Amino acid sequence: MKLLTLLVAGAALPLTISAAPAVTTAESTSLDADASVSATLFHSTKDIIYPAKRPQNINGFNYTYPAQLWFYNLTPTIRGSKEVLEMAFMDLLPRNYNPRSSKEPQTILLLHGKNFCGPTWYAAALPLQKAGYRVILPEQLGFCKSTKPTSYDFNLKGLATNTRNLLRELGVTKPVIVMGHSLGGMLASRFALTYPEFTKSLVLVAPIGLEDWKAKGVPDRSFDLLVGDERGQNYNSLRGYEQATYYPGVEWREEFDKWVVMLTKVYEGDQKEKFWKDQAHVVEMVLGQPTIHEYKKIRAKTLLVIGEKDNTAIGKVWSPPEVQAKLGDYRVLGRQAQKAIPDATLVTFPYLGHAPQIQEPEMFNKLLASWLNNGGRSLESLKLNATIIR
Repeated sequence: MKLLTLLVAGAALPLTISAAPAVTTAESTSLDADASVSATLFHSTKDIIYPAKRPQNINGFNYTYPAQLWFYNLTPTIRGSKEVLEMAFMDLLPRNYNPRSSKEPQTILLLHGKNFCGPTWYAAALPLQKAGYRVILPEQLGFCKSTKPTSYDFNLKGLATNTRNLLRELGVTKPVIVMGHSLGGMLASRFALTYPEFTKSLVLVAPIGLEDWKAKGVPDRSFDLLVGDERGQNYNSLRGYEQATYYPGVEWREEFDKWVVMLTKVYEGDQKEKFWKDQAHVVEMVLGQPTIHEYKKIRAKTLLVIGEKDNTAIGKVWSPPEVQAKLGDYRVLGRQAQKAIPDATLVTFPYLGHAPQIQEPEMFNKLLASWLNNGGRSLESLKLNATIIR
């Protein structure tokens, strides 16, 4: 095993990424002009893919997005559904892309975590778009701008299938680069396992699911108590959790705070009771469906990015002390995951927590550019304060 530092999947487009750019409303508007909207619709089915009519406040989430908000109506694909199910997403097409004459661009799929939404990926997404990639940022059912269903079977394979169907409706035919953070990393793993022929490479950023929490002793918790946990969340509790878990030992910054403010808007939105129940189902899902046991089956070239100060562990808060002591050791978990995945590179940072792409966006974008350009062969030249294991 060769020590270096990094674990991300590769692609083949030349890419240069520097500091994460500030995004203005004017700039995002120009990026998503009429031509881009027409391009998204070109390969799509009417009444299945459509722009949001009320993007500011929809599905219980009053928040302005930095790019055109779209919906995918997946109701026909969900057997027995008695409610309209809409999956929100942003679609950042390469500039000057013409679906009539341009070749299909390489698509990168960015999957959000439990306490995140599509916009939290934007500092990474915009440079990728400018480099010629098509960047699709879906939001899963029960999250953010998507429908908050009242009767839906939350399971990772189902969410992966919804995402694959979205790509099909958008006319994406080439295998995609799948990048996921936190819960999105867990989902990205399931996507790669379910659709290996459609996964070009895999990037896992601080993914959860690297340990089997129940097997380590996390006790069961009733659905009503889980709903109560979600109901009790507010700005102070969310900030306290993120400061201790995502950014431990780091002074709180505005770029951390804005995502807590965003998340609070969902918890306190006009569909909050449905959201609380959906999130309780999500917790049940991740507790019961760890992906680490199947990592040996992942065929895609994989990059794993870990912050060793991360201590995320689902169920830790209601576990006895002797169980808590065994959970969330990402210095160990990252190395175990890298060893389990047949073609994986691990980059593990001793000073970062659960959100490397938010805590150090410039560094993350440079790391990602190296991976996408040449599979990480130039990682050492970046002189990262990290350990690289190939």
